[in-house]
Amino acid sequence: MPKNKNTRPIHPQGETAPLWASQNFLTGRGVIRRLIGLSDIGETDLVVEIGPGKGHITRELLPRCGRLLAAELDPALCQRLKSRFAGEDKLRLYQGDFLRTPLPKGDYKVFANIPFSQTTAIIRRLTEGPNPPQAAWLVVELGAAKRFAGAGRESLASLGLKPFFDLRVAARIPRGEFHPMPRVDAALLELKRRPVPDLPPKERGRYLAFLRQAQTQGLRRLLTKRQAATALRLAGLPPVGEDANMKYVQWLCLFRYTFDIGPSGQVT
Repeated sequence: MPKNKNTRPIHPQGETAPLWASQNFLTGRGVIRRLIGLSDIGETDLVVEIGPGKGHITRELLPRCGRLLAAELDPALCQRLKSRFAGEDKLRLYQGDFLRTPLPKGDYKVFANIPFSQTTAIIRRLTEGPNPPQAAWLVVELGAAKRFAGAGRESLASLGLKPFFDLRVAARIPRGEFHPMPRVDAALLELKRRPVPDLPPKERGRYLAFLRQAQTQGLRRLLTKRQAATALRLAGLPPVGEDANMKYVQWLCLFRYTFDIGPSGQVT
């Protein structure tokens, strides 16, 4: 594929998108504008779009942001995007796999309707690297949005993210808004990087190991009932309920207590 100012190929021209990369596209201008309106994207922001597809979201992002970087795996769709947005100086279009595309080194935000089958991989790519986004708004399956946000009940996914990000389900999107229509409703998942994380990044691995062990082997393997009750009481938090459905702040408290890590992240 020849190079120009709007396109930088990453994979060979003959590459075709794998089946897992197939997407359910949002095409309605009204719903797209409503979802973008729930973000805080402004005219000075650098925004990354993952899988722009036919450019319906791209079209609405460009007037809102300062610059837009878009990564599209499908070479045919990428060629159509290049033609559709020819001469658009705000846009840099990359043909290739987002999971292997370099992320910006400075501040940036993300807005994207991502392949549902790649939700976990994409969120890990965004949140576990050396320079996570300031904020991200991702269209994902409703169940996945609830799981990552810890809506109703915390999950390993939500607990692993919450020391570093604030998460919420910002909007529910009926499945009829998509083409082709998926089997389930979707949602806009919002992630915002905490200005000061609840744990230093160096503690992420030990924190995740603590969570996995507690959820697979039981919290009692790490703390006695009395120890857990004491730690939560001293922190002014409610005790572990009968259903063991603890909130994030309770899990964080017990992790700090177990490893003698103070609120600042320092070992005491």
